[in-house]
Amino acid sequence: MARFAILALGIGLLAQAPAHAAESHGGNHDAGGHAAAPAAAIEPLPVKPYTLPVEMVRTLQLLQDRIAQGSGPAHTGQRALLAHAEDRMRALEPNAWADPVNIRAAVTFALGGGGPALLRHILASAKVPAESTPLVLGSLAFLEGREKEARTLLTKIDAASVPVGLGAQLALTQSALVVRDDPAQSIRLLDLARLLAPGTLVEEGALRREIFVLAQGNDLAKFEALAIQYLRRFRHSVYAGNFRQRFAAALTRLDFGTDAGRFARLQAMLDEIEPDGRRDLYLLVARAALDQGKNATAVFAAERTVTLTEPGTVAAVRARLYRAAALVVVDGRFEESVETLRMTDRSVLAPADRDLLDAALATAREIRDVPGVPAVAPLPPVPTQVVAREVPTPSAIARAQGAIDQIDDLMRKSGR
Repeated sequence: MARFAILALGIGLLAQAPAHAAESHGGNHDAGGHAAAPAAAIEPLPVKPYTLPVEMVRTLQLLQDRIAQGSGPAHTGQRALLAHAEDRMRALEPNAWADPVNIRAAVTFALGGGGPALLRHILASAKVPAESTPLVLGSLAFLEGREKEARTLLTKIDAASVPVGLGAQLALTQSALVVRDDPAQSIRLLDLARLLAPGTLVEEGALRREIFVLAQGNDLAKFEALAIQYLRRFRHSVYAGNFRQRFAAALTRLDFGTDAGRFARLQAMLDEIEPDGRRDLYLLVARAALDQGKNATAVFAAERTVTLTEPGTVAAVRARLYRAAALVVVDGRFEESVETLRMTDRSVLAPADRDLLDAALATAREIRDVPGVPAVAPLPPVPTQVVAREVPTPSAIARAQGAIDQIDDLMRKSGR
């Protein structure tokens, strides 16, 4: 500490030395003792103020970054800010849209959630520079659902060659336009969006979307890496709830049952989530795996759920039901599975899970009647209509699928 104090004192003395020297010579003098001319004032560097559209977009992006970190009030206030910003920009003189800086800000605003109205207004001004016209027309076509026209105009623009705020939003939009025909290019564009806008809602949206493109392509290694990254960095995002539903559906499409080591990696991914969220996600995975006939995944997810629940809770009842329904067709597990099914409290189950219980009991009845299967006590009667139909899609998965469709539509329209 003494050394630091001495160092600080020395610096202070050095800072004071010129003033003391000047005082000892009676003022500013040159080497010959003549008074020196006062130093010229240093003019500040010229700084061009931001235009109104740029300021509006910066404010919107700051608010959206808070949404990515989980701010509910920011999410609620976004609509009001979008309306206010659009009104302010529409009130500008038409000549404002002759400036490419304002055009880029307006396109960033529109693709970032502002919608097509401002772009229509700008085009009506007839002031858009020729070099900016494809960007405006392509963005408007995208927001109005004219994908072929948008793809023709926007995919010719290099997202890495424009300012990063627009570039990240443009790369996200371009990825949505090419994902069906060229998933690999879509992934490259999503990588670019994440690179250009780290820590923002654009990165959150790009990361979320890329995870599911990878799942569709069965790129398990990168899927795992990006899923863990999302769960670590954006677990509190306002959109994280939707992500988890889609994530559960994606997990069941990936065949974890073919490699025992994959279960460890699945567990590592889900361990990034808090216990309550992890439990709910495991339940979603178990139920969806049953519907897809992936019994090993269903058993694993159900058993993990049991470790995260208190005995007797609805979640515990559901987990044991899913485990038994998956094991009832496994050699050597028939009796214990039937016993679990018999002991399941139907009154706490949702209708879809009651249907699953009835279907599992019907399956057990059929197995019991197969020659060579040990006799067990009579099974409870199962409604005829349940025996004859497939296991229904549970309400949670149905809601998840509906959410997937809605979010995909929103992402397509807004570039999220």
